[in-house]
Amino acid sequence: MNTDRLIIGVSGASGIIYGVRALEALKTLGVESHLVASKAAEMTLGYETDMDIRTFRGLSDFCYKMPDVGASIASGSFKTRGMLIAPCSVRTMSEIATGVTSSLLTRAADVVLKERRRLVLMVRETPYHLGHIRTMETLTEMGAIICPPLPAFYTNPKSLDDIVDQSVGRALDLFGLDWDGTRRWGEDVEGGRRPAAAMKPSGG
Repeated sequence: MNTDRLIIGVSGASGIIYGVRALEALKTLGVESHLVASKAAEMTLGYETDMDIRTFRGLSDFCYKMPDVGASIASGSFKTRGMLIAPCSVRTMSEIATGVTSSLLTRAADVVLKERRRLVLMVRETPYHLGHIRTMETLTEMGAIICPPLPAFYTNPKSLDDIVDQSVGRALDLFGLDWDGTRRWGEDVEGGRRPAAAMKPSGG
């Protein structure tokens, strides 16, 4: 049975391209994707991209509706690598932190936490007030990983796609997934290649 699955949650925060690229990346990696997106996320799709809803949903292997709390991803017996919420709104983050879930998106995240699987939240908000920070602290203590999509300028990005791909790739790293869109210091990035610093000590 195929258990190499990852749940992708998409909330209504700005940055739906992160969810789109995560789904595209999973397809190239051969990892089964299970998508749940909020209504606000689908509205954001229209604001921020030229992609239609059908095409967006078609990027996933399985797509669920928000009210469908009886879906497979709402059960801990359904094995997955965990869940990536990209992007994650403050509202979604806060609901997960309380454990009082009102939709499949937050229910699936709650299940991931209770099963001690990996939950990664690409939180999209700035600046943060103290309540946001305390919520992130609570989630971290519960086992989630807060992973805001911040640009890595050491990769010398040439386009917005480069910046998006690096953020998505680093998030997928947290699930043990090595995607070609990720540029790595000391490997792909020229400035990180310092042979002198990596010399093996001479034997004696």
